[in-house]
Order: sequence, then C-alpha cells, then structure tokens
Amino acid sequence: MLFMVIEQFRNGDPLPVRTRFQEHGRMLPDGVTYHASWIDPTRARCFQLMEAADADALQPWLDAWSDIVQFEVIAVLTSADYWAMVS
Repeated sequence: MLFMVIEQFRNGDPLPVRTRFQEHGRMLPDGVTYHASWIDPTRARCFQLMEAADADALQPWLDAWSDIVQFEVIAVLTSADYWAMVS
C-alpha cells in the first residue's frame, strides 16, 4: 500500500528534524519503503510517499519522530490504479 504522510514540524521548527535525520537517518522499520518527499517551506510541512503492507507497519517510524513532528497518514493509490478500479 502507498501512504502520503504529511508531517507538520512542531512549533514550525524544521531544525530538530534536520538534526535527527543527520544523526540517525530516516529510521524506517523493516518492510517500510521511502519513495520521495517534498517540503512546503511556507507552512513548515513535509509530504512523504511511503510504501508498506499496511498502516500499522509505519507505527515504529511515526513513534520515533512524534516528539518533533505531527503526522497525518493517508492511504493513496496511483492514478492508474484508481482509474482501473473505477472503470
């Protein structure tokens, strides 16, 4: 499954996130794959496309960052997969 993970930097401060990432990397659990990310500099948000068997597989990763990031996790489909289901 694909997930769009929207991260809101706590207190609008990205520096703790950058520091932890530089020191520890992404800290993904086994079975979770990072695909890409984008930053919204105006609102201090990061959008990450992740892949895992289910949302529960993301939980160790979310827990590792939740003290400095608030998360919203949305299951998504590729456009091709969505339109194949609709047809």
